[in-house]
Amino acid sequence: MTTRVSYERDTKIVNAASFTIEREDHTIGNIVRMQLHRDPNVLFAGYKLPHPLQYKIIVRIHTTSQSSPTQAYTQAINDLDKELEYLKQAFEDEKTRYEERAKQGF
Repeated sequence: MTTRVSYERDTKIVNAASFTIEREDHTIGNIVRMQLHRDPNVLFAGYKLPHPLQYKIIVRIHTTSQSSPTQAYTQAINDLDKELEYLKQAFEDEKTRYEERAKQGF
């Protein structure tokens, strides 16, 4: 199995790097970019699709000296994971409540 995420440090800018994420598109690119923008140590976060026929995105991150692009990326992914887990749990709870009310005839 090949690696889905590859890392390339920027040689011209300190604390900058690119992450290539295979088999993803605008959906993940935009969510990751927005999550990175919530981090006060991230100076720049953006993504691009290199070509419409290539199914991958390149996320570019530039951070302050208090952080690194790898730390910011890892934190963003972990935060998104927690946020989505919370959303899933809230949905499941509401679904259970709805089913219980349906059984009671409401």
